[in-house]
Amino acid sequence: MIALLAQAAPALDSINPIGVLEDAAKNVPGFEGGLSSALNIVLLMTVLTVAPSILILCTCFTRMVVVLGLLRQALGTQTLPPSQVIVGLSVLLTAVAMGGTFTRMWDEGIGPYARGEQKDQMAAWDGAKKPLREFMIAQIEATGNVPTVMMMLEHRGIDVSEPENLTWERDVDLLTLVPSFVISELKTAFLIGFRIYLPFLVIDMVVSSVLVSMGMMMLPPVLVSLPFKLLLFVLVDGWSLVVGALLTGVMTPIGGG
Repeated sequence: MIALLAQAAPALDSINPIGVLEDAAKNVPGFEGGLSSALNIVLLMTVLTVAPSILILCTCFTRMVVVLGLLRQALGTQTLPPSQVIVGLSVLLTAVAMGGTFTRMWDEGIGPYARGEQKDQMAAWDGAKKPLREFMIAQIEATGNVPTVMMMLEHRGIDVSEPENLTWERDVDLLTLVPSFVISELKTAFLIGFRIYLPFLVIDMVVSSVLVSMGMMMLPPVLVSLPFKLLLFVLVDGWSLVVGALLTGVMTPIGGG
């Protein structure tokens, strides 16, 4: 066995992995273009795999899904609405709130490349990411979370002692902007969730006090307060108020970043 391995070692060393991949790609139907075609397919599959993460991290989806999740907890309905409904509604609200940004991304980057008008992939990427950068910057500035960006820059070794000398375009890349944006969205979502929680917390406290005064301490307050919270939420048209506040709170970028 050792002798066979010793004889096979030179042959293995002479194998070019890239050449093997290219030859294999030529023999697979649909990959007649060789290695370039195979790598394009791999790249496409990779993009499709990370697309959900891009949706979560670079859009207002984080804000939408966190606020709706906190609303469900505040109502005390446990698993209603189901998580699938909350996620689906968050996706649709994100599409509505960022419709203009998505349109610009298509017109300035993805569309020309898909039609063959733009051959350079990097130029198409730069055109597509510019509107998304402007959107994230607009949200960070509107919510007053620029210090988070400064913190990220400082941890990356960039001098932030003179913030007035820093610019979004030159100093803040996506590796700094995206986590700063996510933290900003989480902070904003928690603040909105706190405001949503308050009226329902008051109802829980009132119901608990009434039950204690009546000597019904063994009766779970949540069981009694839930119908009142649902009634209040329906009477004030709570879904429209919450969704309207979420859509209004998403700032539309008006300038370059």
